Amino acid sequence: MSGSGERALSVVIPSYNSAPWLPSTIDALAEAVRVAGAAVEVIVVDDGSDDDSDAVVRRLATTFPGDLQIVRQENSGRFLARWSGIERASADLVLLLDSRVILAPDALSYLLSAVAADPAPAGWNGHVHTDPTSPLVGRFWEVPTFVFWGRYLRDPRPYDLTPETFDSAPKGTGAFLARTETLREAFLQAWPEGDAKLISDDTKILRWVAEHGGIRLDPGFSATYRPRTTVRGFVQHSFDRGTLFVDSYAGTSLLRSIVLLVAAAAPIVALALLVWLTAIGAGLVALGVAAVLVLGLLAPLVPAAINRCPGRAVLAYLTYVLVFLVPFWSGLVRGIVIHRSAFSDRTRSAGSPA
Repeated sequence: MSGSGERALSVVIPSYNSAPWLPSTIDALAEAVRVAGAAVEVIVVDDGSDDDSDAVVRRLATTFPGDLQIVRQENSGRFLARWSGIERASADLVLLLDSRVILAPDALSYLLSAVAADPAPAGWNGHVHTDPTSPLVGRFWEVPTFVFWGRYLRDPRPYDLTPETFDSAPKGTGAFLARTETLREAFLQAWPEGDAKLISDDTKILRWVAEHGGIRLDPGFSATYRPRTTVRGFVQHSFDRGTLFVDSYAGTSLLRSIVLLVAAAAPIVALALLVWLTAIGAGLVALGVAAVLVLGLLAPLVPAAINRCPGRAVLAYLTYVLVFLVPFWSGLVRGIVIHRSAFSDRTRSAGSPA
């Protein structure tokens, strides 16, 4: 191994006001380290928190079975927080782990054995499921997940993400392992030109890794994500996701760029149509258009149900879809303005065909 010559793994945890989550996240990581019997260093990067994260980590470090440290930086977003940790990593392998993600007890043992048995993949993506005990608002995103990636979720199995299959299964950097040099190169290739808080901190990085050796998505590398627990947090997260969604896909194909522009324009066109129909006295037609729009919002529930999406997630979607629409659309519009140059950037990787 580089650096210490002994550590099997460096774990990088970006953290912002995560004091309530860090104890359970690090306790679960500690158990996984004990089961694996691995020498591990953990680097928590505090991204300008104003809570007591520093004291929490220092307390946990006294009993952690390995080197647990915290470094602080000005609030710069998860991309640069992760980069700060990767720069400090001394092992050949880096595990990116979000502060809200709990590893299964045998996840590290399984992962390190799997990597040793088959070192071909450039990255390994955890099979991360949403905590079923989360408040209702935290279950909303499961419906979109089961719509787009239900084929995999119906029958989780080891699955290779390549440029051709990149969009066919769930992936993310909440629990993601790669060789240190691979991650450093991927981050440099995705380096932000503007405000790092407004660029994708996962999709572009993962796309690069998939193009340079592939990513193994493996249910044996299992973890649980604890989502946001308040409506306010959900609204802010939806707004940010809209912007990052544009950065992830604008310019990767002509079709994707068109879809993004249509998605931004469609609500304005629909609202203008309803107002016009009402103004000219075509109330029944306006009701018909409104009914079609409502059916469009409910349509994702059909494939989600077919793909066996949990019933509580379906209820969350029904409850919060209208709450979601305005902030996500606003974030989408902000993303199109901020990342407008990406729509004509032909050098961007296209991933799988749209």
